[in-house]
Amino acid sequence: MEIKTKSNDTFIADESVGWEKVDDFISRKIMGYDDHLMTVKVAFKKGGVGAVHHHHHSQTSYVASGSFEITIGDEMRVLKEGDVYYIPSNIPHGAVALEDGILIDSFSPARADFL
Repeated sequence: MEIKTKSNDTFIADESVGWEKVDDFISRKIMGYDDHLMTVKVAFKKGGVGAVHHHHHSQTSYVASGSFEITIGDEMRVLKEGDVYYIPSNIPHGAVALEDGILIDSFSPARADFL
């Protein structure tokens, strides 16, 4: 599916983007995207679970705040503010928020299923 870039998206102020509720523990903001790249801000409340899943997109995630138990494939690590992780295409992965926190996810190509 081809994704159309929204007009006037060169500069994106955080307050100009509304939160989308994923569940009682997780909300996200799609901050910017085109066909090839997407950045998503994801807020977790303590105990929030990003269930183990996989997708064809490559992904990097930056821990902007909080701490998370991150599972990628068969490996689990606890990551904290300032840490980054990389997920290759089609590798199972998931996250558990050990405290309130924010992840900044980048996907290539963009996640059409988020739009």
